[in-house]
Amino acid sequence: MVSKNTICLWFDGTAQDAAQFYADTFPDSAVKATHRAPGDYPAGKQGDILTVEFSVLGILCLGLNGGPGVPPTMAFSFQVATDDQQETDRYWNAIVGNGGTASECGWCVDKWGVAWQITPRVLSEGIADPDPAVAKRVFDAMMQMGKIDVAKIEAARRG
Repeated sequence: MVSKNTICLWFDGTAQDAAQFYADTFPDSAVKATHRAPGDYPAGKQGDILTVEFSVLGILCLGLNGGPGVPPTMAFSFQVATDDQQETDRYWNAIVGNGGTASECGWCVDKWGVAWQITPRVLSEGIADPDPAVAKRVFDAMMQMGKIDVAKIEAARRG
């Protein structure tokens, strides 16, 4: 059965590689199916992999090998909630260490151009703290970081 809502990500011939990396990196992720083009199309030939069905952390996705000219932007990202520094490091390092790039405030971009927010739960909780002084301290600490440092966020919460 086809899902009513699926995220479609555009790739330039690398959908299968990206889907496999996501499945290998994140729990509750898998490559479900690949579909070959039944005929020639602007970005490929009959028999080339056209789409890849996969899931990332339980979210259904479709990788479309649509060709060049439509790169992803940071306007779309996967936000991954982590429980501790070890989990934060594992995901961040997997993405950045596999040809990706580090950014600021917990963001990084994988080698296919897909943006990720590796966000420890303590950060989200701190920014949403009902005490505006606590929320501001946590926010200010985050603004100084690339990969989020859980200990520094916890220290900012405590003041």
